[in-house]
Amino acid sequence: MNNLEKYRQLIRSHLLEDVMQFWQNSDLIDKVNGGYYTSVDRFGKLYNTDKSVWFQGRCLWTYSALINKYGYNPIWVENAKTGKAFLEKYCTDTDERMFFTVTKDGKPLRKRRYFFSESFYCIAMAEYGNAMKDKESLKKAEKCFEMMNMIYNNPDSDTYKITPKSYPTRKERSAANAMVMLSTSQILRRCIPQKAEYYSRIVKYICNDIIKYHYKEDMKCVLETVSDDGSFIDNPTGRTVNPGHSCENAWFLMNEAIYSDNSDLMQKALNILDWSLELGWDEKFGGIYYFRDIYNKPSDQLEWDMKLWWVHNEAMIACLTAYGITKQQKYFDMFERILQYCLQNFHDKQYGEWYGYLHRDNTVSHTQKGTLWKGPFHLPRCLMICDTLLGNIENGESIKPFL
Repeated sequence: MNNLEKYRQLIRSHLLEDVMQFWQNSDLIDKVNGGYYTSVDRFGKLYNTDKSVWFQGRCLWTYSALINKYGYNPIWVENAKTGKAFLEKYCTDTDERMFFTVTKDGKPLRKRRYFFSESFYCIAMAEYGNAMKDKESLKKAEKCFEMMNMIYNNPDSDTYKITPKSYPTRKERSAANAMVMLSTSQILRRCIPQKAEYYSRIVKYICNDIIKYHYKEDMKCVLETVSDDGSFIDNPTGRTVNPGHSCENAWFLMNEAIYSDNSDLMQKALNILDWSLELGWDEKFGGIYYFRDIYNKPSDQLEWDMKLWWVHNEAMIACLTAYGITKQQKYFDMFERILQYCLQNFHDKQYGEWYGYLHRDNTVSHTQKGTLWKGPFHLPRCLMICDTLLGNIENGESIKPFL
């Protein structure tokens, strides 16, 4: 019998007493300018004052989600409010598109072509609006999402014209765009239930895009990049599988299959998870590879064999979700295996939180706990969701959509 209560207590205490406590004691909160610094070293000390706009949204989402799950905490509320204020004041350009990085006092540094900054703004404002009963924040999330939806469906439109990444000689389609659209629309559906039917229509066509274009049953994978019509590109970019993205897509799709009672989609999501774990797991050293070439040819990504924290976070959620739905022991066994691997290799037992980047042999590559890409988001999200899932399973409850 799986010791569900033991794991639930472990995960909750790890979240609240280790991970979030590390960030509370760190230089995360900018007490002068507002907002969040995520570039902190092993000890939580600031080493780069530039701010990630992704993480202004991601951190705001995390503190808002903590309030929604565990109740009102004045520290979480204060931390959420400072992020929201900075995000709204400094992070949007005059064309309504958002920056990628800004200075500590909000001056723009970089702007990128895709809509990931906007997606994290959307989920942050939706979660905050839901937590604080703030209707204005919910409206702002809705408005920003409509811009994202326009860009996703009409990237060449004059309103928000996207600079092409490459010449139109080979038109490509990225799985990351669909994945971000899927998770964002699912969160808005949960936080704005009166518009659930509208967001469900969007969720449905995004799921269809993932399956139609990127899901390859004959190759047993989800490809990161395909031709615009979904056909295979036989070069290193076209052969790339990101097991972490695939596991993340798997639990997003499982979440939708539960919501819409779609058994066919559920089976495809379980296939994606099975394929990703088979392709991604390193049998020699343990852990999940960052990238794989589906034909096992050389990868263009020099970091292909590294182990990254977020990849394992997504796999934990996906495995526990799959176990809760199917009750197949192999999924719980894999959840345990990944959790134990992470606590052994990623967790800094002396100073708390996790390292983000390991070499293939599990030695630490980078000692910092935060970067412009790593901060309190993937790991807290993983632990919050796993806490919920373990509670559902322990109580004999059906797994409910958690996005």
